[in-house]
Formats: sequence, C-alpha cells, structure tokens
Amino acid sequence: MAATIIQSIAELPVDEIQMGNRLRPVSPAGVEAIKASITELGVMKDAIHVRKVRRSGKIELLAGGHRLTAARELGWPTIKVVCWDCNDDFARLMEIDDNLAGAELTALDTAVFLAERKRVYEKLHPETKAATGSDLVAKRWDTADTMSTVSFAKSTAEKFGISDRHVRRMVSAGSVLTGGDTHRLRSSERPVTLNDLTEIAKIGDVAERYRVIDLLAEGQVKSARDARKTWASEQGKGVTPPMNNTEKTWQRLQDAWKRAPKAGRVTFLEEHGDEVQALLDEIRGGQA
Repeated sequence: MAATIIQSIAELPVDEIQMGNRLRPVSPAGVEAIKASITELGVMKDAIHVRKVRRSGKIELLAGGHRLTAARELGWPTIKVVCWDCNDDFARLMEIDDNLAGAELTALDTAVFLAERKRVYEKLHPETKAATGSDLVAKRWDTADTMSTVSFAKSTAEKFGISDRHVRRMVSAGSVLTGGDTHRLRSSERPVTLNDLTEIAKIGDVAERYRVIDLLAEGQVKSARDARKTWASEQGKGVTPPMNNTEKTWQRLQDAWKRAPKAGRVTFLEEHGDEVQALLDEIRGGQA
C-alpha cells in the first residue's frame, strides 16, 4: 500500500475539491461547531487531506469532510491541504480512521466504518484473514506461520482503545448492511442501537431484513427485536408463495435501487450503465 505526501501543506481552491463517495454524510451540527471554532479562533487549526485521483486527475477529499463543508459555507476561496499520492484502499482507510478517531459516531456509523475497515484491511493484509477449510489445515502445519500475525480485531481494538469483542460485534452488524440499508436507518428518529444492529445481523432472510429495517426507519417499533416479532405476525396472517431464484434476485436488485441515495444511483450508472445498455440491446435483438 504505497502512499506518499506530495505537498505537506498547500492551498487549493475549495471548489476544486470533490467529496467523492463517502461512507457517511457530514453532520450539520458538526459543521456548525467547526464554523463556531473558526469564528472564535480566527483560523482552521487543521488542514484537510486530499489526493489527486490518478485515473481522472480530479482532487478528492480523504479526510476532513466537516472542515471542507464549513469552508464552503463560510465562502472561503481556498483551504489548506495535505496532498497525497495513494491508491483507493489507502484513501478509504484514511477516511475511516479519521472518522473513528475524531468524531462522535453513532452505533450505526461505527458498525459501517468498522465493517468497511475490515474489508480493506484484509485486502491489504491477506495474511490476517481467518483461515478456513484446507487453508486452515495448512496453517496448522505451517511452523513458519504466524503467532506474530496480528488479527484485524486485535489491531483495531488496540488502535482505537476498545475491546476485541466489541470490534467483532460491530463488524458482524455492519457487514450485513447495504448502502441503502444504512441510508434508511439513518433516517430513523430513534437512534439505532448496537443491540438493534446485532439482531439485524442474525436475519438470514432478505425480505425479513428489509422489513425490519423499514419498521425501524419509520419508527413503528422500539427495537429490531420488536420488528422481528411484527414480521413474524405479518407472515402468520397470510402465507406468501416462495419466490424462485430469479424472482429473489430481481427483488434484491429492485430493493437496493429504491433504497440507494441519488449519488449512489449515479455512481452505479457511471460504472455499469454500458453493461446494462448492452444487455438491453441483446434482449431486444433476440426479440426482433
């Protein structure tokens, strides 16, 4: 994971810096707090971190979303930056660690950040992934392997001063959520708790998970456990015929699209629009 600082402190036009696809939106309260601090102190005490994206040449934010938003709202023409040359994985880790270390996160955001951190961490350090099957057998007999290898949970627990068990619970909860699920749960008037997320992580049925998330987001229940009871009651009042695999796939895709925020839909179309169009052309050609 090579990453180097291009310029330790520089100034860039605020309008040239793009937020990119962030894991969570900025908090209006957090932005107001920074603006108040700037008004009181007369300066923004910390520079933001950015990178120049190699494939597009655009300047993208790594860390400091609240500071950048505050600068925009204050009408600043430029802002101090630390500019990095790095890959996508390093960029994601910097965003995650900046939030985990510096922000008061909800249980939901912490779970999402830790699950994503685990994914990126194990991609960058494949030796830390839990071995299974034949890999586990091989590891048992590999005397050169690795009492020294630090697991993700232990590494993260040490880094942020929390227990291994807490990290594992958070990762388990965050790993089952899609971007659309997270967006829906953030809209709930009642903060989603770790117990709620742990309960959601137990749900294997996609339709049940979506319904539980909807009930929580709409404030119709007090907890995920109550939402599961509501789901069970609804199923007892009328049996729905089981869907085949094609119908299940279609349902998941449709639900994911409906739940995705506008920015997520745009990103998806930018990445996969050509594939979708090619498939439609193929289908229409076969029907001609």
